[in-house]
Amino acid sequence: MSDTGGQEMTAGRLIAVELDEASIRPSSPDVEHERAAAIYDLLEDNGFSPVGHPPGRYRLRLSIQDGRLVFAVADGEDREVVTHILSLSPLRKVMRDYFLVCDSYYAAIRSSTPQQIEAIDMGRRGLHDQGAAILRQRLEGKISVDSETARRLFTLICAFQRNA
Repeated sequence: MSDTGGQEMTAGRLIAVELDEASIRPSSPDVEHERAAAIYDLLEDNGFSPVGHPPGRYRLRLSIQDGRLVFAVADGEDREVVTHILSLSPLRKVMRDYFLVCDSYYAAIRSSTPQQIEAIDMGRRGLHDQGAAILRQRLEGKISVDSETARRLFTLICAFQRNA
């Protein structure tokens, strides 16, 4: 099924997202706020269904184990459904570039012209789209997510991995 944007629609959705405390890098209050906002945005609007499982309400626990990203999915009653482990390698370069552009964007907000801020923001959005596309490709055949959910998950993974 497609929506008006040509994105795959999923019948399931996330109702809870948890970040493994042991996996979170030390961070500043700003980064903590970024993580909370990313979770809020993801839960507000998402399409998320583990492939091969019935549509429903799901819980996601993200962690890092041995340098890999772990998606532990449970149903609405918190019963384990599936766990997928993904290498972070395909995302590392785009995440590193995304962090640099975000830092430039936050600095520009304080001292640059609106045109400069807009140019930096366009670059940030492009990297964000690239990261979401890579994530969606890595989840293919494992977890079905629409494009906007992939964008929100990429934001969350970046906030999850972001240092102070």
